[in-house]
This record gives sequence, C-alpha cells and structure tokens, in this order.
Amino acid sequence: MQKENSEPTLNRSLGFWSALSLVVGTVIGSGIFFKQSSVLDSAGSTANALLAWFLGGLITLTAGLTIAEVGAQMPHTGGLYVYMEKIYGKIWGFLSGWMQIAVYGPAIIASIAAYLGILLVGFFDLSSRWQAPLAIGVIALIGLLNAFENRWGAAFQIITTLGKLLPIIAIIIFGLFFGDQNAFGQTLHSVSQSTGNFGVAVLATLFAYDGWILVANLGGEIKNPQKLLPQAIIFGISLVLIAYTLVSYGVLHFLPAEKIHQLGQQTTVYFANAAFGKIGGRLLNIGIIVSMVGCLNGKIMTFPRIIYAMAEQKQLPFSKQFSYLTRNSHEPVVATVAILVYASIMILFFNPDRLSDLCIFTVYCFYVAAFIGVFILRKRNKDQLRPFSTPGFPVTPLVAILGALFVIVSEIGSDLPGVILSLVIVAVGVPLYFYKLRQNRQ
Repeated sequence: MQKENSEPTLNRSLGFWSALSLVVGTVIGSGIFFKQSSVLDSAGSTANALLAWFLGGLITLTAGLTIAEVGAQMPHTGGLYVYMEKIYGKIWGFLSGWMQIAVYGPAIIASIAAYLGILLVGFFDLSSRWQAPLAIGVIALIGLLNAFENRWGAAFQIITTLGKLLPIIAIIIFGLFFGDQNAFGQTLHSVSQSTGNFGVAVLATLFAYDGWILVANLGGEIKNPQKLLPQAIIFGISLVLIAYTLVSYGVLHFLPAEKIHQLGQQTTVYFANAAFGKIGGRLLNIGIIVSMVGCLNGKIMTFPRIIYAMAEQKQLPFSKQFSYLTRNSHEPVVATVAILVYASIMILFFNPDRLSDLCIFTVYCFYVAAFIGVFILRKRNKDQLRPFSTPGFPVTPLVAILGALFVIVSEIGSDLPGVILSLVIVAVGVPLYFYKLRQNRQ
C-alpha cells in the first residue's frame, strides 16, 4: 500500500500465526526457566507457588481481554502510545511513548541481550570479555533481519517460538510422568518469613508474564486487526498461562521443594541433567538461547514502531529520519538502528537490568490508565458497534486494574528512589513535548 505521494507505508501483511507468535515469543524469555526457585521461596509452599503462577497468568489474561477491546477500536501502529493519545490526549500519548523509547524499550533489549551474552560465553566456553560483543552482535544480526520485509521477522518469530516450546514440552512431559514428589503438599522449611510472601511471589510471576502488549505496536501491520489482534492476545496469553503452570507443576513434581531452594536459578538446568543426562542440560541451554533470541526478535520488531508512530506525528527530534521507511521492505530502519545503538551503549556502560526496572512503575501506571480507558470508551462511544467486547465486563477490567495497582504499590514499597527517578525520566518528556509542539506550529 502506498501513500498518494508514492511514499512507502508499513506493510499490513502479518496474519494470525505471526501475531500469536509475537505474543508468546515476547513473553517467554528466560523467566519461566530461572524463576522457579524465587517464586517458591516467596510463596513458602509448592501449592502456593503453583497458585502464584496461575493467578499471575489469570491477572495477565484479564489485562489482555481488556486491552483487546481497546486495541480492536484503534488498530494502528504504536499500541499503548496510540491508546493513551486517543483516550486522554496527545501529551499523555507522547509521555507513554517517550517512557518506552527513552529507557524501557532499549533497556529491556539490552538486558535480555546482556544475559544472552553470558549464556553464550558459558555455552561455548569463551572468555568473559566476549559477553558484550556477543550481546551486541546478536541484536545487530536480529536488527539486520528486521531490515527486510516484516514477513521475514515474523517467520523467524514463528520458528523461534516453536523452538522455545520444545524444552517446555519436554519439562512438562517428564515432570508429569516421571516425577514422584507431591507438587501440592510440600512446605519450604528452610526459608525465613522475611524472604517474601505470597504477594511477592505473584509479583514475580507478573513480571515473567509481561511483554504481551507489544504486539499492539504492530496494529498497523496486522491483517484485519479488529479481529486478529484480540485473538492473538487472548490465545497467546492463555497458551503462556498453561505452559507456565504446567512447567512449574512438572518441576515441583520431579524435585523436592528444599532441593529447588538450594539450586536457585540452576533448578531447571539441574532438572534437565537429571532427566536427560548431560546432553539434556546442553539441549536445554540451546532451548533457552533460542527462547531469548526469539524474545529479542519480538522486541526489536515492536519497539521501533513506537518511534516511527511518534515521528509520523512530528513529536521527536529528527522526526523526518525516524519516520523513514525503505522503499523495498517498507521497514523503519532508522528507528530500528537508533534503538539498537542506544541498547548497545547501555550494554557497554550501564546496568540495563536496573534501567528497565526503573520504568516498570511508569509502565504499569499507563497500563492502569489504558484499562480505565475501556470504561471511558464505552461511555464516549456508547452508540457505536465494538469489534470486540471484553467478556465479564466490568469485573474483568476491574481485576486487571487491581492487578496493575498491586504492582505499582509493590514498587513504591520496595524501590521508592527508583519510582521517583522513573517519574523524573517521564517528566523530562514534558518540555520536549511542548518544544516540538511550538516548533511544529511555527
């Protein structure tokens, strides 16, 4: 599709399977493989740990059902940025986009890539000085892939999503049929009450479920988005919920709770070695590497779309460059290169994990606003036919709102300095917004 002046536009070529793989692929990274011990430690018992994984998925599903109604009414490139702008006004849309492109997006890409670099160094038995170059090399290669038509990145996402499901299926099957522990009846005695509680366990799972909303950034590239976007979000989150709960059950059914506590982040690797031998551990590492590469691909596909959407509105410095699309592939290559260079700098000079943590508070503030937006849109457009309606309204969006508020309150209680700093980062966007607004008027 071309504009009247023959300038290229984004290709609306992504189907259901591409959108579904993006939801699953951007959620399932390394969390399910490495958070078993931390969730169990906080929950205090295997039954509570399983309940935490299930409840976290259920809260996430209510969020997905709520956003599906909003997204079906606004099937445009930019996702949350577009929702906030359409519901609350341009400045709120800008601030939600600014927060995602200034720190959150590049920091998440840097964080995953940095950890992937550590895994690759260990897998190939290399010196630690190769961690940063490997991390940057991987995101550069994925960025190069996404310089071609979006169907190539989507195809790669489907392949990596299928690849990451293999170790998950193996863990589930072996745990279910060869484990002999009581997955519902073990209590963790070696952990003091100060290590956490059930709420902390649920919070950990919510972070493991996060990322599903990024598929909405590609709303302008999905075929029939009013229908396919809600389907991809709902089926994708449901699939992840089932996978996460069954993996946790498989691990808890195979290993004693005290052993999981002792193993910490090495629980899943130990599980693979015990179940399938040393080669099993190697294969699991390959599965985790594939999982993280797929997760990176999903984020590298989606975050530059926010830059592109904001640049289209002339809200950023160098908007002309950031809104550039190649004539052959119709991809926002300048926006992609910019976010990857930024992420590479973070890998080299900062702690990207800390930077991404700083924006969790503000991300969830915008989530709450988007969930409330369902009520606003129903009142504002009460006579209009909705392409998708949230089942169980108003209970479903209320649960989503309460879940997001739980994360916000938890962040304030656990990291007040980080919360303040994240608000400062968002506030920096206010003068930039008004500067660009005045410049555009002139």
